[in-house]
Amino acid sequence: MRSLNFVHRVGLDFTGTMFPHAICLGDADNDSLNELIVGDTSGKLLVYKNDDSKPWITRTCVGMLTCVAVGDVCNKGKNLVVAVGAEGWFHLFDLTAANPNKSDSSSQHEFLSSDDQRPFFTQHIPANTKVILISDIDGDGRCELVVGYTDRLVRAFRWEEPSDSSEGGSGQLVLLKKWLLEGQVDSLSVNPGPEGIPELMVSQPGCGYAILLCTWRQQDSTESEEDDPATPGCEGPSRDVVLHLTTGRIHNKNVSTHLIGSISKGRNQRKLLLISFCLEGHSTLMMLMSTPKLTKQRGDSPLTSGRICTFRALSVLS
Repeated sequence: MRSLNFVHRVGLDFTGTMFPHAICLGDADNDSLNELIVGDTSGKLLVYKNDDSKPWITRTCVGMLTCVAVGDVCNKGKNLVVAVGAEGWFHLFDLTAANPNKSDSSSQHEFLSSDDQRPFFTQHIPANTKVILISDIDGDGRCELVVGYTDRLVRAFRWEEPSDSSEGGSGQLVLLKKWLLEGQVDSLSVNPGPEGIPELMVSQPGCGYAILLCTWRQQDSTESEEDDPATPGCEGPSRDVVLHLTTGRIHNKNVSTHLIGSISKGRNQRKLLLISFCLEGHSTLMMLMSTPKLTKQRGDSPLTSGRICTFRALSVLS
């Protein structure tokens, strides 16, 4: 057994309760430095900066926050903070203006009125959200919002604005597609495919995963010629789901799995690695490495032909 002890750590003032995916690291104020974003069950969104133990910014949301994320969800060239509640309320926060003096913002705390703490955009999406991901999942250079639900559904949204609109926040999320999985969704990830096109992956119980096909890429050209502007793939759960196992045997289906994709061996190396965590009383860490040559010859998934390294009995001491 190999034990890890993180000696250098920071204690944060947080008195609430939170869901597992209501915490993330990201550049929330676009200053090229990462902040820690935490959402609690009372609807409070807290942003911690540097090693300060007190929240730098606090915002108010509707309902219990189940998941938070940071990314260019509106495809405007800057990061926004996304907070989604269990009841389906989607909140957008722009914290760029909250950091006028980037050189000395770590020691400043905002004290704003209740109106200033509210999001600049809200929208209701299907409830029972569990995990979210902001990433380009179809290779078009634009970010999509992927949401995993407690009822084994995964939905993909894209931010769309009217062509004649120039005001920020005038758009809305548009449903692109939804998929129905066999097991519960615990994590979402994106990994490059054999041709460099991103592949959307979702974890499945028992150290399994599924690749979700973004088939609206093929539908865009045909639907642009039709009069009906209906959103592709939103009529019912899609069957474009390709199931895989990270090992040759089936693990306990009651065991959750977590994926981390787009991992490279170095800064200049291509991102070809996917890590799978499977908790079975003791932890199992599996690393899958893509092999494009085998993929092209056998026609399998890029990870099916990959190399698997398994490390057992990992533990972390707090």
